Amino acid sequence: ATQNLQQRVASRENMEARFENLRDILQLESVPERIECFDISHSSGESTVASCVVFDKQGARKSDYRRFNIEGITGGDDYAAMKQALTRRYRRLKENDGLFPDILLIDGGKGQLSQAVAMLEELQIAGMLLVGVAKGTTRKAGFEQLFVHGEDKARIPPSDAPALHLIQQIRDEAHR
Repeated sequence: ATQNLQQRVASRENMEARFENLRDILQLESVPERIECFDISHSSGESTVASCVVFDKQGARKSDYRRFNIEGITGGDDYAAMKQALTRRYRRLKENDGLFPDILLIDGGKGQLSQAVAMLEELQIAGMLLVGVAKGTTRKAGFEQLFVHGEDKARIPPSDAPALHLIQQIRDEAHR
């Protein structure tokens, strides 16, 4: 029991350190409290599903996870699928005074990020930092590019940065 408790405390401290490093890498004024990440998946363009995972300083908030069956779009159109999932999620949060994230991670590059920006403007929602997470040119972990809304160039965090490990963990959970 003592060992288990020590592991939980160490894990919580590690998560908080990752959030603090994320603040530094993204040059934020304060440490983010809540992060949501969206990913689109399908089988050869059919059965499109979007996932939304939520993390805070304690780790995964599985009770806040959401899954969206995407319908009425052309098979394989990830942009339309992303827009539909984000619209459904944030329209519902707005109508019900829900808890919005400080950071919205989009699994994908500039195209998927632009869909998120357009949807949030359409719903008149502000206050979230939008970040597209794209695999680097080698498509290997550790070379991710971060496309921060409003910036021209992608940020490439050091492969050993705790913030990058946090982003990878969140993205991998969205894939799962």
